[in-house]
Amino acid sequence: MLFPMVAHADFDLSTDTADPLFLLQGNSVLSETAVSYGHEHEHDILRFGQAFSYGLNERLSIGAHTYYQFDFTGSWDGFASVDLGGIYRMGRGEDNDAQLISDLILGFKFGGSPHVRTPEYADSTYYAGLRFGRQFAGVTLAATIKSTWVFDDKRGLSYIDFIPESYFRLDPNWRSGLGLTCRKSTNPELLNNQEWLNLKLVCQFGRTQYIGRFDYEFESDEAQIGAKVNILF
Repeated sequence: MLFPMVAHADFDLSTDTADPLFLLQGNSVLSETAVSYGHEHEHDILRFGQAFSYGLNERLSIGAHTYYQFDFTGSWDGFASVDLGGIYRMGRGEDNDAQLISDLILGFKFGGSPHVRTPEYADSTYYAGLRFGRQFAGVTLAATIKSTWVFDDKRGLSYIDFIPESYFRLDPNWRSGLGLTCRKSTNPELLNNQEWLNLKLVCQFGRTQYIGRFDYEFESDEAQIGAKVNILF
């Protein structure tokens, strides 16, 4: 659910960790703890995830993420792949007349249990992408384009995720976000095309954010609900 935008000039964007263009400052650490529940492919799935990120300097951050899922109606239990990646800020808003921010995203995933990793047969995947947009006083408009590759002699494929997002700073303590995730695969028989609607509501206390979210997939009519806690050190 979105609310009317209210412009505030005194927002501290350096602590707004749910902003789609957020980048860690040097020597900062971000912990992201998440839980979600959804009905996927006739399975009732509960997930617990954890991510840690570290800001190396004003332009570069690195991070790691994984999650564990419980399947209440089948045997799809296990860990997801470990995701190791980095974000490099190529362009800052003050560097150009359009005030556009642009980031390079690189990373790879490895390991994980079958039926949990994407796609389920891939022991490793590699990805690269571009994130860009602009931060206004009361709203951030952003988009991410990311390509992922699976190298396999018989089942190799790639897929592209396009993720436009809008993120509203309603007042110093509350934010809301709306986004879409459109995934196109080179081989839909091995990995389905997907179209997700993403909604989130954020409450901020100091350097901690509490996030509730709802995600809906149009092709399969599947939905997920979840919560996340971001703590900035």
